[in-house]
Amino acid sequence: MFSKTRVTETRPTPDAAPQATSAPIDRPATPEAAAPAAPRARVAPSVLSADLTVVGNIKTQGDIQIEGTVEGDIRAHQLTIGETATIKGEIVGDDIIVNGRVIGRVRGLKVRLSASARVEGDIIHKTIAIESGAHFEGSVQRQEDPLNNGGTKKLAPPSAE
Repeated sequence: MFSKTRVTETRPTPDAAPQATSAPIDRPATPEAAAPAAPRARVAPSVLSADLTVVGNIKTQGDIQIEGTVEGDIRAHQLTIGETATIKGEIVGDDIIVNGRVIGRVRGLKVRLSASARVEGDIIHKTIAIESGAHFEGSVQRQEDPLNNGGTKKLAPPSAE
């Protein structure tokens, strides 16, 4: 019954009824002028409070702040792990700030461990900052594309189990 069309599209949809137009609509001549200024509006990050426990994976293209407990993998644009948070799983993001506890692998373009951070696992990053006082047990590896699902250097093809 309904169809999804782009605002800048000029052709009618096959099931749409003809509409009367009073005047032609001026369209920008260049594609740059037709594109909106920002693809998505910046909104406040999603927050998981300290009294919340999530069992399962979390995936978002936006920003998220975790204050509670998550048992599962997290993927986000900007990910902030609060001081009261505990994450048991892999975290992946463009910008990761760890103030709490992470048990698992961390993969991010920018990774920052604050003085209150407790990380037990490997960190794969493009840039990293570790403040004095942070606790870290694991290995650190720099990669140009740490968000790639491979995560480590290709030494041999994976064995079938």
